[in-house]
Amino acid sequence: MTQIDPVEALREIAYLLERAGGQTRKATAFRKAADVLTALTPADRAVVDAARSWTSLPGIGESTAKVIAQASDGILPEYLASVRDETASFDSQAGPLLGAIRGELHSHTDASDGYSPLPDMVDAARALGREYLAVTDHSPNLRVARGLDASRLRAQLDDIAALNREVAPFRILTGIEADILNDGALDQEPGLLDALDVVVASVHSKLRMDADAMTSRMVAAIANPRSDILGHVTGRLIAGGRGTRPQSAFDAEVVFEACRHFGKAVEINSRPERLDPPDDLLALASEMGCLFAIDTDAHAPGQLEWTVHGVRKAMATGIDADRIVNTWPVERLLDWTASHQN
Repeated sequence: MTQIDPVEALREIAYLLERAGGQTRKATAFRKAADVLTALTPADRAVVDAARSWTSLPGIGESTAKVIAQASDGILPEYLASVRDETASFDSQAGPLLGAIRGELHSHTDASDGYSPLPDMVDAARALGREYLAVTDHSPNLRVARGLDASRLRAQLDDIAALNREVAPFRILTGIEADILNDGALDQEPGLLDALDVVVASVHSKLRMDADAMTSRMVAAIANPRSDILGHVTGRLIAGGRGTRPQSAFDAEVVFEACRHFGKAVEINSRPERLDPPDDLLALASEMGCLFAIDTDAHAPGQLEWTVHGVRKAMATGIDADRIVNTWPVERLLDWTASHQN
């Protein structure tokens, strides 16, 4: 017998699906079913349970109904047991460096192309023991990802300010993942970028651009005083539902020297389909004295545990913890980002 609540079972399944491989659409279905169940009054829930008519409720299908019924009967849901078994080998041990990570600097919510609302991402970060979470939804140029225009970003900043008052001393940092446009400009109003805590600058378009042009494009973004982190450096995809994609061509020494010179961090993107930059370029950036940010680029709560993948890459390269900016206390981190505009 088990005493797991049906809502807790549904949410755990969603989280474990995300952690294992980012199956966010399937995970979203389990989260939606949990929300539907939570919205029922105890009396209504008892009626539906007695009739075993869970699928009559919008948002609950055969799989989620079976989880609810089994949990309600005091049985460990078969689906939950299966997902637990499949994810049991997830290795959260990556030496002391993993424990040194204080915060996450690249995450997305359902305001752009993420799958969960801001409070859920914050709750997950807090549960992992993080001290801060930067919310970096996409900028308006990336329309396929519902990038935030200036008015939507301002509304998000208001939401973050209100939630920060509730979750202190945990800190939600304001931010954006700004597209690096073809000429190297950052995609958002300059005044708004000035007001943000963290700006991740990333290339999302014309990834096969000529190497010289791509180098100039990236260096211009790095030199921009409003940028802080160079996101998923090569743009490569090595696995996943979107297929594979080769890395962009650019002069890595020039790009990393710009990062070092302007005090910007090179992102170690921990998404399993990216693991960007490749090991040889990560070693080069390390040798050249760059700073780094180990980021999950999480689009769902369970993906915040992907930090371990980036930590392994940093450890294999021999990067010291103090060169990883999200091992720093939030005050030091914000002094660093503010220094780029001075």
